[in-house]
Amino acid sequence: MAYPRTAGRGGMGALSKGRYLSMTGLLLLVCCAARVVSKGAAGDAQPDALPSAQGTLPHFIQEPEDAYIVKSNPIKLRCRAAPALQIFFKCNGEWVHQNEHFSHEYKDLNTGLKVREVMINVSRQQVEDFHGPEDYWCLCVAWSHLGTSKSRKATVRIAYLRKNFEQDPQGKEVPINGMIVLHCRPPEGVPVAEVEWLKNEELVSSLTDDNIDTRADHNLIINEARLSDSGNYTCLASNIVAKRRSATATVIVFVNGGWSLWTEWSACNVPCGRGVQKRSRTCTNPAPLNGGAFCEGMSVQKITCNALCPIDGGWDEWGEWTICSSQCEKQRSRECNSPAPRHRGKMCEGSSEATENCTDGLCTQSMDSSNDVALYSGLGAGIIAVAILVVAVMLYRKNHSEYGVDVIDSSALTGGFQSFNFKTTRQGNPLLLNSSMQPDLTVGRTYSTPLCFQDGTDKELFDPLPDIKVKVQSSFMVSLGVAERAEFRAKAPAETFPRDLSRDYSSTMDRRKKGLLTLNGPISSSKEQLRTTSVFGHPGGRLVVPNTGVSLLVPHGAVAENMSWEMYMVINQGEASVQTLEGCEILLGPEVTYGPPGLDLFCPVAMTIAHCAEVDAENWNIQLKRKTQDSKWEEVMSIEEESTSCYCLMDSSSCHLLLDQPGSYALVGEPLTQAAVKRLKLAVFGSMEAGSMNYSLRVYCVDDTPHAFQGVVAAEKTRGGQLLEEPKMLPFRANTFSLQVSIQDVPQFLWNIKPFTTCQEFSFPQVWCSNQQPLHCAFSLERYSPATAQLSCKISVRQVKGHEQILQVYTAVDETEKESVPFFMQTDCTITSQTGPKAFKIPLSIRQRICATFDTANAKGKDWQLLAQKLHLDRNLGYFAKQQSPSAVILSLWEARHQDTADLDSLASALEEIGKIHSKSSPKDQDEPESDFNHIEAGSLCGTGKLTGEKTEDSAPEYTG
Repeated sequence: MAYPRTAGRGGMGALSKGRYLSMTGLLLLVCCAARVVSKGAAGDAQPDALPSAQGTLPHFIQEPEDAYIVKSNPIKLRCRAAPALQIFFKCNGEWVHQNEHFSHEYKDLNTGLKVREVMINVSRQQVEDFHGPEDYWCLCVAWSHLGTSKSRKATVRIAYLRKNFEQDPQGKEVPINGMIVLHCRPPEGVPVAEVEWLKNEELVSSLTDDNIDTRADHNLIINEARLSDSGNYTCLASNIVAKRRSATATVIVFVNGGWSLWTEWSACNVPCGRGVQKRSRTCTNPAPLNGGAFCEGMSVQKITCNALCPIDGGWDEWGEWTICSSQCEKQRSRECNSPAPRHRGKMCEGSSEATENCTDGLCTQSMDSSNDVALYSGLGAGIIAVAILVVAVMLYRKNHSEYGVDVIDSSALTGGFQSFNFKTTRQGNPLLLNSSMQPDLTVGRTYSTPLCFQDGTDKELFDPLPDIKVKVQSSFMVSLGVAERAEFRAKAPAETFPRDLSRDYSSTMDRRKKGLLTLNGPISSSKEQLRTTSVFGHPGGRLVVPNTGVSLLVPHGAVAENMSWEMYMVINQGEASVQTLEGCEILLGPEVTYGPPGLDLFCPVAMTIAHCAEVDAENWNIQLKRKTQDSKWEEVMSIEEESTSCYCLMDSSSCHLLLDQPGSYALVGEPLTQAAVKRLKLAVFGSMEAGSMNYSLRVYCVDDTPHAFQGVVAAEKTRGGQLLEEPKMLPFRANTFSLQVSIQDVPQFLWNIKPFTTCQEFSFPQVWCSNQQPLHCAFSLERYSPATAQLSCKISVRQVKGHEQILQVYTAVDETEKESVPFFMQTDCTITSQTGPKAFKIPLSIRQRICATFDTANAKGKDWQLLAQKLHLDRNLGYFAKQQSPSAVILSLWEARHQDTADLDSLASALEEIGKIHSKSSPKDQDEPESDFNHIEAGSLCGTGKLTGEKTEDSAPEYTG
């Protein structure tokens, strides 16, 4: 039998030999005494008083348990066994000294057995000093008469919990109904830390919410995100030592916006003429929440509408008097049909019937039948005589007149019997010198581009109008002879298109080159050129030819630092260059040259040219051409094709070009179908002929560009002409049909116009191939009396089987002494150049920041491509890609496109949308250019029309498209 040795603090120390023997003897004596006592006790006790312990090994009632030392507090290990003569602890394979045991003995009342309990203390120092292959451990050994029993091993470890989490949860932005997974790896610790999740400092439990799972590897999983799941989440790790909190992860559940249904179209916003109807929708189905994307597209749609103008009723001519009745009265009537009231117009004022006494008061109640027969016979004879006289006069005039008889208007039929009322002069459009009637806005439109003149000492753009003489060839065909009065006979309409149409063009061009053809009423133009120049340096600037729709933008940085260029821009006049165009091509805008030829720039310039085409790829083939050194035209690009040599952006009335090479450029178009439309501007001017009673009306048909109309304005200025009606637009189709101009409703009892000269006609090639040169015709009216001070009539301009426009003329003709004033006025219309920052809408610092942000490539692609897309410039991206700074070129094109408006909303909205997209696509990239989007403040763009580089708290504007 082995007996325990004594042990020191770190284990059992060896005892001296003498002490070991004395201990052995002591144990033997104890055993003998125990046996004697047990025998005596057994003999004295009752047979069933105490159960016998003979033949029973010790049984552990309590075994030592694993324990953790917290900080420096020692732990206690306990053992309890029965029957047990002695119990000792053994730690790490060595006996614990008996002095470190605390034991006591008691009798179990249920079993009657003696139970021995032993306890020892284990300190932190003991555990730290132990160095072994396993953890510090202890077990109990109990003795009885039959032997020993061992308890389980109990490990003792020092408890701790580190401060830093191995993985903190990360914030997320997730769409509604998406899955949220927050990862958490707690700090290392003994014992292993338990993990709990807090949301907004409240415990999250998967037991109360089936949508939440917190059991998988300490991660928090939300299967379907709800708006209520947005919040601040914290991972909480704890054990017996301490609690640790992770970094807070912000979870945002966002909702992308969705459009509601469109509202009904609103009523037309004008009671009469051309107006606008609107309908709207809101981004509320659903509304964007928590930074969700705003709806893409426009919130408001607009369409044009034509409200029918009220037409007040007008009286017809009085009917003939009835015969004298038996009451000696005669009657006559009239109807309200000239015109009949329509579209809420007023009824005619006055009576529709008139009654007179037919005997001057000497009424005879009865008449002989013979007198009635005589009366009727006389009236019949008189009517027959008048009819014979009218027929004779007409035959005479027909035989002695050089004019045809096919053309006449409604005013010639009524003659001197027409009733005519002059309307009072009103305050109308300040652009019209004599304005007494609201312009008809139901058809066509007019330019908003201001036109103005320089001082009277400036050179005129066009020579005075030549004398116009009319020679009638056939009905509805009047050719105007200019200079040599050459006659033009149009070909028969082509059967097919566009081949025969091309034949018409070619024949016209050939005859024009050979000198056999003079166009019907063109204004002869001088070879003078419109030219503007300025010196540009590194800051860049803008060149403008006033009132022509032509401008040139030189971007910042295009010119090298410490250098400057004297640049010019010229609009070429005349037809010499236009004649080089072949086939069916026509000039759609002015021919523009910029230079100097050796110009060397770092980035392309942006040129804007107004055009007169209704742009439609199905009906037009529009090309940009450049003049070569031998004065021939070569194609640069088609607007429907992509090119890396230049960029062409077509708007409804202007073409914006990005050009690298100086030279002469022209926008030409070839019609592909008969539906191709060229816009014409129509204007009527008037003036009294010097030293006569004649008043001249001149009607102009010119390509609908500001530059072309300036030629008309300059020519009329030299003649002292007055603009009598707002210019109107007429769509002219490529259907080979001619253009007719007629004058109507001239009061015949006040004005005389030769019969059958009221309609004049331009052939189709003349109008279609005018190439920015104005066409005009003239009507000469003669006053019967010097007292006639006003003129009222209508000018109808229509294309056969096409559209029609009406020009209303209400003017006073006795203001010949009145000083002529410009037709259009604007204070800054003579500005031809701007240099430096004032020439641009976007401040330089913001422009540079935008370029630095968008020119940087990232994992999501080229940011400048997104900028081009949001600015609706995402065609021909290959051109931008080859530029050193694609964003700078895109912004230059935006500047050129919006030069006439001071509104930066479109740029602000684009930057705002890009900022949202960028922040969602890369939420973790703190060092990415996302911060730059915040500095490009959209609110400043919308609010003040300027950009700012300073971030404010209120940097997100409301934007409704």
